[in-house]
Amino acid sequence: MATTLNKTLPDLSKLEPLDGNNYKRWSQKFLIFFEQLEVDYILFNDPPTDIVTDNSNSANIIVDDDATKKKFEKDNKTVRGHLLNHMTNPLFDLFINYKSAKVIWDSLEKKYGPDDAGKKKYVIEKWIKFQMVDDKPIMEQVHEYENLTADVLNESMEMCEILQANVLLEKFPPSWSDYRNQLKHKKKNLTLQELISHMRTEEANRLKDEESELLKDKMKSLSLNSSKANLVEFSSTFVKDRFKGK
Repeated sequence: MATTLNKTLPDLSKLEPLDGNNYKRWSQKFLIFFEQLEVDYILFNDPPTDIVTDNSNSANIIVDDDATKKKFEKDNKTVRGHLLNHMTNPLFDLFINYKSAKVIWDSLEKKYGPDDAGKKKYVIEKWIKFQMVDDKPIMEQVHEYENLTADVLNESMEMCEILQANVLLEKFPPSWSDYRNQLKHKKKNLTLQELISHMRTEEANRLKDEESELLKDKMKSLSLNSSKANLVEFSSTFVKDRFKGK
């Protein structure tokens, strides 16, 4: 158990709840997670049997001891809890009464596992309709596009990285239109990862420019306030001196 705890486990905090359309990625991430917890056997094995009757000599043979049974029950609760806690509310309500993690897993695989033409149409439509906007962090939206592209590829639909990059170019928000035109005039066709690298650099430069402008505005404001304060002080001194003269 100590060995398992020392392993670096996948972060499930950002895993999208299962809604039926993201089953492939959802199930793959959970398989990796359960393998590293060393509880993935729960998904593929029935509960241990206490006693089996040997008809050849009418003797009872103990197959699994209490420790094995208790471990299975504990691991089943762990796996079941993780599965249920990463579902949308409708699916949670559907499976909450299932006590076996294996039954839940088998039911999900039967329902969402096989290739489905409707599902392919759904993921392609989401990928095509995706559009970047100016009021969200650019790299956060790039990550969303990568996930949508992965969904398409996971449906056994091939697509080269240059096409993936060219589609992303057309998804740029309005404030990035000049930069998009600049990239389009490059002689070399960029792969998706090369384009993302350029975008990351461009965003960093834009953030620096914004910080620089904010600093300039702050300095101007401080300078203006200082000038006003000096003017008030000068006026006050001038008035006092005039009264003294009288």
